[in-house]
Amino acid sequence: MWFNPAAFVKAYMPTGLFPRSLLIVVVPVVITQIIVAFVFMERHWTTVTQRLSRAAVSDISILADLRMREQGSNSELLSQLAGDTLSMSVAFLPGETLPEADPPPIVALLHQSLSRELASQIGRPFWVDTTTYENYVDIRVLLPGEVMRVLTQKKRVYATNTHIFIIWMVGTSVILLMISGIFLRNQIRPIQRLAEAAEEFGKGRDTPEFRPSGASEVRRASASFIEMRDRIQRQIEQRTTMLAGVSHDLRTPLTRLKLQLAMLPQATEIQDLSSDIVEMEDMLEDYLDFARGYQGEKATDIDFGLFLEQLCRDAERRWPDVQLRFNDPFDETLRVKHNALRRCVTNLVNNACAHAKLVHVAARRDPDGTNVIITIDDNGTGIPAENREDVFRPFYRLDDARTAQMGGTGLGLAIARDIARGHGGDITLDQSNLGGLQARISIPA
Repeated sequence: MWFNPAAFVKAYMPTGLFPRSLLIVVVPVVITQIIVAFVFMERHWTTVTQRLSRAAVSDISILADLRMREQGSNSELLSQLAGDTLSMSVAFLPGETLPEADPPPIVALLHQSLSRELASQIGRPFWVDTTTYENYVDIRVLLPGEVMRVLTQKKRVYATNTHIFIIWMVGTSVILLMISGIFLRNQIRPIQRLAEAAEEFGKGRDTPEFRPSGASEVRRASASFIEMRDRIQRQIEQRTTMLAGVSHDLRTPLTRLKLQLAMLPQATEIQDLSSDIVEMEDMLEDYLDFARGYQGEKATDIDFGLFLEQLCRDAERRWPDVQLRFNDPFDETLRVKHNALRRCVTNLVNNACAHAKLVHVAARRDPDGTNVIITIDDNGTGIPAENREDVFRPFYRLDDARTAQMGGTGLGLAIARDIARGHGGDITLDQSNLGGLQARISIPA
């Protein structure tokens, strides 16, 4: 299987803007530190260790030369000289031989450096131990008839201050990354606020506290969003005002007709005309509700369980022949447009009650906990799967004869979906466990 870098990056790359921006800062810093550390270990550390080893071996070479000369045959004098002047512990072991050579340690820089210098400067058999003692190096050189043993501190032959450089490098990097993270967070927070404001506006909620902030590009985007929001709100207000005028103008002649019919002698024809006028008023109200879309209503916090319970009680009074069941109380507070959502759920409950004898209303949260799901199940005839999206079209009638008999304008489901989507949710239809239709309303929590 070929390795796909794009798929690998997509699978393991963080999705948020802040972690991605932080990764853009962290990765170059880490790579730079690795390169710097490698250069330091490979060159500076190696060079310093070689020079220290060369100096220490030079002192050992002088002691060996003095011992092999006649004037330096006093071992106690040489040991005292090495301890006082060279800070080395020197002992001469008559008749001894060199130990067997041990395998080099894993980190063999010091061992290799000392071995190279001993072979170059002294030119006699030797043995080196850099691992037995924590702070000392054991060096033994074979002299005529004896072995010269030298114990010297590691700091004389080895660059032991490496950890200071590493701590300083890592510490400064962490501090710089923390400062970068704070600045990145402050730069990304205005983008998050802009996204939240756009999301709230998409759900039909006001965001008056939102103000442009952050970098100039983010401020421009925020200002453009505010201008767009204001234009949409002005259009909604103008449309609402126009519809209110249309409603007033149309209701006035209908009211005059009702008054004139009320003054005429009551007859069958007069009652039929009165019924037609009432139906025209209902149709007018539906048309205006659909065109208005409830965009002007403000969102408020409501007790959602009590809201559904009252709605079901109203439906029971309107449909006494229908068995209406409601699940256990849903005790949560949601921020919604009360009247609009009431109209949305009422339309669906009335549709279910009009075509069934058993209706079950339930509310719960979805598995993610982000949405509240309202389900309305019935045992009616249902709707064929191929027509479940068509019924949401304005003025669509699934059964013209039945709709004419039951009344309605074909706008109930269209209005309900418009309201649900205005809250940031949606409505879907499916087969019910009761045998009829299930209407599923999702509202962001």
